[in-house]
Amino acid sequence: MTRRFVANEKPPRWIILDRDGVINFDSPGHILSPDAWQPIPGSLEAISELTRHGYRVVVITNQSAIGRGLMTDRTLNTIHDRMQRCIERKGGHLEAIYHCPHAPWEGCACRKPNTDLFHEFSEQFKVPLAGIRAVGDARRDLEAARAVGAHPILVLTGKGQQTKRDLEGDPLNYPLEIHIDLADFVRSLMENTG
Repeated sequence: MTRRFVANEKPPRWIILDRDGVINFDSPGHILSPDAWQPIPGSLEAISELTRHGYRVVVITNQSAIGRGLMTDRTLNTIHDRMQRCIERKGGHLEAIYHCPHAPWEGCACRKPNTDLFHEFSEQFKVPLAGIRAVGDARRDLEAARAVGAHPILVLTGKGQQTKRDLEGDPLNYPLEIHIDLADFVRSLMENTG
């Protein structure tokens, strides 16, 4: 469903979220079924809070289980249907979900840290990427966001603790906003911007 904004409303603000490790618990063996998709406590409410405050949320996610032959596109769609229903039950909304189905060795341009899915989102919604907040738990999420001029935000759920350790003292490190989890990020955002 596309939301329309009337003239006296603020223009929409956008948030890009990674999926595994940000919205739901990650798994080293991949999330291969709807039942395996389990939300991180507070994440669905955080998306709902964003929706209530006029933010529009999209998900950009690597899903290499498809390219590895562990899951089909159809199964991924059923997982995303479950995720959407869970979010909507809490009053939240996702505008779109973009996924890369390729395995790491396939050399595609859409698997983060590559940026094709960011550009696809930007073109579809006619949104400039500069400054958009992009929340992830892995270095590749942060690198993709930085490459398109978005504002990378690290959450410490999923791979986030390890990512934070890996970035400490890194000569390629850059100023980084860090939050405990998605709910903490949204609380901070609401306190600072409303």
